[in-house]
Amino acid sequence: MTLPFDRRQIIKLGAAAPLGYFFTGPATSVVKAYGSADRLRVAGIGVGGKGSSDIEQAGAVMDVVALCDIDEHRLNQRATTWPQAKKYFDYRKLFDEMLKEIDAVVVSTPDHSHAKPSLIAIHSGKHVYCQKPLAQTPFEARLMREAAAKAGVVTQMGNQGSGLSGLRRAVELIRTGVLGDILEAHVWTNRPFKYWKQSPDVVSRPPEAAVPAYVHWDEWLGAAPFRPYAVRDDKNSPGGKRPAYHPHDWRGYWDFGTGALGDMACHTANMAYRAMELDAPIAVSAEAAAINPETYPAWAKIQYHFPARGTKPAVVLHWYEGARDGSRVLPSTELLAKVLKKGESAADSGSLLIGSKGMLYSPNDYGAEFRLTPEKDFMGVQTKKPESGPEGIPDNPDAYMKREWAEAIKAGKPSMASSSFAIAGRLTETMLLGNIAVRFAGQKLDWDTATQKFKNSSQASALVSKAYRKGFELS
Repeated sequence: MTLPFDRRQIIKLGAAAPLGYFFTGPATSVVKAYGSADRLRVAGIGVGGKGSSDIEQAGAVMDVVALCDIDEHRLNQRATTWPQAKKYFDYRKLFDEMLKEIDAVVVSTPDHSHAKPSLIAIHSGKHVYCQKPLAQTPFEARLMREAAAKAGVVTQMGNQGSGLSGLRRAVELIRTGVLGDILEAHVWTNRPFKYWKQSPDVVSRPPEAAVPAYVHWDEWLGAAPFRPYAVRDDKNSPGGKRPAYHPHDWRGYWDFGTGALGDMACHTANMAYRAMELDAPIAVSAEAAAINPETYPAWAKIQYHFPARGTKPAVVLHWYEGARDGSRVLPSTELLAKVLKKGESAADSGSLLIGSKGMLYSPNDYGAEFRLTPEKDFMGVQTKKPESGPEGIPDNPDAYMKREWAEAIKAGKPSMASSSFAIAGRLTETMLLGNIAVRFAGQKLDWDTATQKFKNSSQASALVSKAYRKGFELS
């Protein structure tokens, strides 16, 4: 199945509109609205790993009618919950056979396979929940956002912190000016070294191995360039070997994942991005470890340069990932000392916003738990829930995000979804520019959002999109 657009068409769409208010927006009509008594019919694409909980949570508020996974073990295990659901190894066949039988789709595949199934669904008038990051390239993120807006379908990205009351309160406080003008933001993650292998442990292609009988390898590769199935050495795995890509370690490879930035920025930078009402940067720059052709670098520092927005001054958002010479890459000791209490260490993942009247520090992946400093200047300021707009919930945000998505579908209001592609597409597009910047470490890349090109580097511009393997092209 091919899609009715090409790169020239998406470039003609021009610059992104300014980011609207977090809690409200126009009540765009969807392709089909449902009464509260109706059960939506949903298909799960990628139902192992994170996809297992995604389809389970969607299945709590919808009827699961189809399941798709390239791994027969995972597919069959999930099918025990919904024995009536039809099973597929190839999402293209699912759409060919089930398009009239589904109302919505949950996409929880590896990053390189997010765009095509999501876009097939959108162009068919189906609602989409897609895991973070929304896409693998900035081009795909823009395409998905614009397509969803044109189709009027209800969308949601799986950065579940968007459904937490604490994050919504942080956004609200910053927007009301409690910290004055925000001059800089710092966001960091403990990925990748605690969670998967990439550089410096893996810098070349692992050795080829036989494809397990239960893995549909061509379908797993999807749009990515063909390569053989592979295993790598791992003393903690049976036989001293473990799969190199599926089911877990794909995140660290250029061809399949988006590295630590893609894994966590849609979570950890989400609050700061929303609170400062950011859109597209005007430039991106980076420092990074050595680059190899297979995997993302061992560490990186990325700077996103944003212009003034109305009365708000220009701001730089700093991103930190990985470990350098055995030490985590973090904001400076001097900067952290301004917000950490005596004996307190920097959180594994966190964010810090520096304003003209004070600072906000969050030791939390989602920015949902935070404190304002100097604390004596903010006595009595509540930090738990928003005072306008929907509250969200204090816990279990993942399930909440599925319910919110379903309720938005039934109401016919895409703006009710707190991480709709209208917002998530901009966040993802911006964050993924950093993965291009690390390949050009030491160079400031000037970004033109209207053309989706870097003004001063045709080589960097070539990485905004990617080539697609035959049979998995977007157009």
